[in-house]
Amino acid sequence: MKPAYEPLQIADVRDLPALPAAVLELLDMLGRDDVEISEIVARISLDQALTAKTLRLANSSFYGMPRHVASVTDATAVLGLRTVRAVVTAAVLTGSFKPPACRGFDFMAFWRHAVNIAVIARLVAAEAGADTDAAFTAGLLHDVGQLVLASAYPERFAEVLAHRAEAETTLHDAELALLGIDHGAVGGLVAEHWRFPQPIVEAIGHHQAPPAHAPALALVRIVHVADQLACGLERGTPAADAASVTGHSAWADLGLPAEVAVRILAEAELQTQTLCAALLT
Repeated sequence: MKPAYEPLQIADVRDLPALPAAVLELLDMLGRDDVEISEIVARISLDQALTAKTLRLANSSFYGMPRHVASVTDATAVLGLRTVRAVVTAAVLTGSFKPPACRGFDFMAFWRHAVNIAVIARLVAAEAGADTDAAFTAGLLHDVGQLVLASAYPERFAEVLAHRAEAETTLHDAELALLGIDHGAVGGLVAEHWRFPQPIVEAIGHHQAPPAHAPALALVRIVHVADQLACGLERGTPAADAASVTGHSAWADLGLPAEVAVRILAEAELQTQTLCAALLT
């Protein structure tokens, strides 16, 4: 039974709070090509939580360092600037939200899935010759509309989650049926409000169904493919799902051979585990 609510309108979510100014400033710094490594190191070092997460990743078994990495400067040398950018982006965004009081919404599972998509999107972008930093950020935030809905409308979104399970339907269809709006549209609006670049806004807003006019290597297509590939890892059937995804036109548009998908999933599984251990514990 559908709840007796009026459908949500775009106007209903326009007044949601923006990201803190300090977070926006740091994300802007990380996105600049002309930024000096020393600037990033100095900024990270001012934040104890960011420092701890960066060092935790650098000292993880994934990198197999023979000695303990004790400074952000050394961590940057171990991880490389691109990885540090990704880690800090993920850390500031995952740390900017509190778990919503929404029945049925698994906050940790939400972020594990987000990190998984971010890692896969970055790997796909690297293979396709696209912007890996933008792919990571868009992948990390592709479902942020869910978090916004669970936080701003916990009772209504709890009913969406319950309806999805009971009706065995997709989240997208459950959202449209009960809310009149889906999390992609909400996420795109919020990303625009946070002043993210338009390609990231579009990737978040349309990750479930890329526009037909989107260029082959558009960020929205990369995030869409990453979302599809991630389902295999999360269901424990990566090989079968890689074969399924590479048979779709979205993968063909990227111009990548099918075997690349299998390799990406193999690399992504360990990277995701390592990054989640550093960020979410």
